[in-house]
Formats: sequence, C-alpha cells, structure tokens
Amino acid sequence: MKAIKFGVIALTAFLLINNQYTVASEQPAPSSLKSSITRGKELYLFQCLACHQVDGGGVPHLNAPLDGSANVKGKDKAKLIKIVLNGLKGEEIEGETYSNVMASHKELTDQQIADILTYVRNSWSNKASQVTIAEVKAVRAKNK
Repeated sequence: MKAIKFGVIALTAFLLINNQYTVASEQPAPSSLKSSITRGKELYLFQCLACHQVDGGGVPHLNAPLDGSANVKGKDKAKLIKIVLNGLKGEEIEGETYSNVMASHKELTDQQIADILTYVRNSWSNKASQVTIAEVKAVRAKNK
C-alpha cells in the first residue's frame, strides 16, 4: 500500500515538474468518443489517480472504486456530474462506507468534466455512453 501511494506521489510530482500536464483554459471543440476518452485519461491521471488508483479500484474503506460501479455505468449521468462538481462526504456508496472526503472539482471546465467522466465510464470493465459538454453545462446551471 505504501508503495502504491509513493508511486502516485512520484508520478504526480514528475508530471508537475516536467510540465507534462497543463489545465486548458479554453474548451476544445466537441469531439469523438475516442478523443474524449484520450483527454479524459490524461485528466484522470492528474486529478483522480491518487484516490481512485490507476485501475479504478479505489482504496478499500477510503476511496470508492470506479471500476464496475453501478453508479458510474448507470444512466444517471447527472448524479456523477454533481459528485464531481460538489464532492462527496459521508455517503454510503453501493452498500459500502468510505471515510475519505472527495473534494469538489468545480474549477474544471465543462469539457474537462465530460472527458474525465467519459474516460471513467469507458475504462476497465466499464462500458457506458459518453458524457457531453451540454450535460455538464445543464447540471452546473441547476447546481448553483
């Protein structure tokens, strides 16, 4: 477990030091599922990896798994978008309780949220529809 955490910290430091990741200030044009997944993977590795792990398995009793999650693969994309925008604290997820707080990521653009969620919904054992910028915009507008 310590080796995994060290690896995550080392990777994050490497990416930051070597400027391998930059947060785009402009939203790219809407794109195909494949390009959204590609962008989403890069963002996931920077924003989500430390808690949800490279395999999407999370950390038992600390951070919820994303791989195989009915919530991730489900039809209620708005619920996922709200979790990214608002964070999550003290809720039971699929019968399990996780003690870490998921921080809000409302600073991410609509495109970035759509890409991350599209990546997560189509990675590991997950296969689900793409999350669109329009869906994120609609949830963000109601979330205020």
